[in-house]
Amino acid sequence: MPARPSVVIVYNEPGQDRYSALGEQKAVLGVLDEVKAVNAALIKLGSPAVRMGLAPPLEQVQERLAAISPDWVVFNLFEGFEGRPETEAAVAGMLAELGLAYTGCPPAALALALDKAKTKAILEANALPTPRFQVMTPDSVPAFQLRYPCIVKPVAEDASHGLSEDSVVANAAALEKQVRKISEQYSGHALVEEFLDGREYNITVLGNREPFALPSSEIVFTLAPGRPRILTFWAKWEPRSAYYKSSAPVCPADVDDLTRQRIATSAVAAYKLLGCAGYARVDFRASADGIPQIIEVNPNPDLTPGYGVAMQAEAAGMSYPQVIDRILEFALERKSFASQSAPA
Repeated sequence: MPARPSVVIVYNEPGQDRYSALGEQKAVLGVLDEVKAVNAALIKLGSPAVRMGLAPPLEQVQERLAAISPDWVVFNLFEGFEGRPETEAAVAGMLAELGLAYTGCPPAALALALDKAKTKAILEANALPTPRFQVMTPDSVPAFQLRYPCIVKPVAEDASHGLSEDSVVANAAALEKQVRKISEQYSGHALVEEFLDGREYNITVLGNREPFALPSSEIVFTLAPGRPRILTFWAKWEPRSAYYKSSAPVCPADVDDLTRQRIATSAVAAYKLLGCAGYARVDFRASADGIPQIIEVNPNPDLTPGYGVAMQAEAAGMSYPQVIDRILEFALERKSFASQSAPA
């Protein structure tokens, strides 16, 4: 029986950053629960594992990564630091340059998916359904061409940063206010998207050259009338909030066969288009006619037990250690592909 691979779990050490000032540090701290769970799963699998927390500056990170033995596998849970989500792709790029086997998506996919507008343009160009959108600043609000209601998001964030009850807008005054807020607090630009008030689904895709979808989940909203049915930051990260208590994931989603197939097929197509590998999650909202439309692609989503990937893997008959093992296998497989295609 072959020996289990040794693993180093790479992640971002939480610190004081702009998310702290915005009251959104819980999303950053969440990585520690994920690290603990993955480490425990590796112990059950019999893989020797160590943890490597990374902290800024970015220039020193490569020195630490270069010290990792080429025989080890990197379980990459790094999500970016200093309130700089773009550093997630930068660290994955360092791992690739060092020739290390590492889990999850390659740097190009991480960088592309972080740019929500560019991602949506690619989906549109390839006939994958996604809500109409504009990238806006406070100065460009007069050029608004969409239909209300709309939802206003940061153009380059994840983990629901910047999403609140105020994100759904129904008139020009609310639009201008929210675009200004998002532009000032985040990247300088806001993604404005026509809001679909239908059912919300998400689905995990696993694999490299032949990816496959797990059973999908539905977010079942039981919010008071008048509250927009969206996954706000508090819905994901604050158990005491009304949004958290009224936004429950149900897996597998209770949908007909046609809808189930549409979700899975669209998710796998989006995964391939963005160059994802290992694992990713694709989020959908249904339009008025019930057609699921892609609202986001999330490479390297949360692996904490009881949520998202883990919940959908369990619905597919996989234990938590088994899905962690599959993700490791995909990392080793991708390194093998790279070795085979390298020039002699």
